Amino acid sequence: MNQFISDKNIGVAISVTDGAAAATDIPGATVDTANYGGVAFIVQLGAIVSGAVTALKLQDSPDGSAWTDIASTDITVADDDDNEVRYLDLHRPSERYVRVYADRATQNATMTATYALYGSRSAILAQPTGTEGVAVAG
Repeated sequence: MNQFISDKNIGVAISVTDGAAAATDIPGATVDTANYGGVAFIVQLGAIVSGAVTALKLQDSPDGSAWTDIASTDITVADDDDNEVRYLDLHRPSERYVRVYADRATQNATMTATYALYGSRSAILAQPTGTEGVAVAG
């Protein structure tokens, strides 16, 4: 298992991969924020079809199954925002579980999201399989 050592104690993994076509919403992976001070979601937008109605938001849950929208986290994605990046940063989550949610209402809008947990109380974090990186001091 890979380990990542950082002064910010960051854990990184994939949250959302490209979703199915058209009006299919994309719920991101459940992120367990126990023992972390926050979580940032970085969303890389891909091709967005003209006329697409797309929005991003964060949701939280006490148990990882019943989800509630988190107020003031909505980001509207315009249909000409192809290949841009959006981020949502949640400091001190009020519930243990969090996810990014992509609401797609009309046309294709492709995206991939990565999350970074930060503010860990542990100096060394185990990273999920497939996560590679290096931490350096300069």
